[in-house]
Amino acid sequence: MKNSWRRILIGGTFFGMSCIIAIGGYMLAGWKLLDAVYMVVITVFGVGYGEAKPLESPELKIFTMGVIIAGCSSAIYVVGGFVQMVAEGEINRALGVRRMSKGIEKLTNHALICGFGRVGQMLAQELAAANFPMVIVDSSEERVQKAQADGFLTVLGSASEEQTLLTAGIGSARVLATVLPDDSANVFITLTARDLNSTIEIISRAESPSTEKKLLRSGANRVIMPAVIGATRMAHMIVTPSGDELLTKVIGKGHLKEDLKQVGLEINEIEIQANSSLVGQTVGRVEIGGKGGFVMVAIKKSDGSFIRNPTPDLSLNAGDVFIILSHQDLVPELAARAKPRAVAYHRGVVVSN
Repeated sequence: MKNSWRRILIGGTFFGMSCIIAIGGYMLAGWKLLDAVYMVVITVFGVGYGEAKPLESPELKIFTMGVIIAGCSSAIYVVGGFVQMVAEGEINRALGVRRMSKGIEKLTNHALICGFGRVGQMLAQELAAANFPMVIVDSSEERVQKAQADGFLTVLGSASEEQTLLTAGIGSARVLATVLPDDSANVFITLTARDLNSTIEIISRAESPSTEKKLLRSGANRVIMPAVIGATRMAHMIVTPSGDELLTKVIGKGHLKEDLKQVGLEINEIEIQANSSLVGQTVGRVEIGGKGGFVMVAIKKSDGSFIRNPTPDLSLNAGDVFIILSHQDLVPELAARAKPRAVAYHRGVVVSN
């Protein structure tokens, strides 16, 4: 392609110089500017109209022949550059499609990502980081070109069309993720994919909660609603900021809570207040008191530092925030123990606590 542009540039420069020199030559012979330009145009492009003035001198005839040779040759050279550029582009495009097809044919247990928008791009990056094979399907040529530039195998076309999914290798794929922002398009893609492969796992994106049931009925195994996940994530940041901070630092993402809830567990944080019964107790003793119902994952000290995987002999202090992995029903009891002890007085003397 670079050679084609270089050829066009060289030919165009030579053609322009030839025309300027030719116009100047006729004007030196005593012609007016308009007559000189007219003569150059009909000469170079071979129109065949009569000359503006008779070519009486041998020198002017020889000069005109030179103009014909130089002008026509440079024009042909430029046209050849354009033809070469178009031909190279078509050939490269055909070879690229062929390479893509060959690469897709070799894949097994791969993922199909339908839609290479904002969510699709992030999903592709995560899978690429995990070295998970995938094929990008999108109807936008611009997004497909971007995916190819990122090094992904691609198929240009609508994922709701059977032939498009067949070209992407749905028959041997392990999972299909349709992440388009259009719920109706995701429903159609899910229906088509389930019809072509009854065993493939389908993960579908939904924007509206009412679409979830439709996607599940259409054959989706799981439905992800980014808006709901985002709202839940914010709530966790507000309600349990220390636990969320720990998850972000240790795991790199803050989405573990959603997965733990699926198996009946929760990450919770409890602050030890002054005069609490937990002050001075060791981690091991507190865990034993919970009868194995929770595990202390980390302790956040008052200075903001984390002690991860605390040892059983570590003592707890007022102001510490301990982060536990537990069943939900154990949290209220443990939280009550972290609060200040109730003290009863009788005539100024402590009688119970």
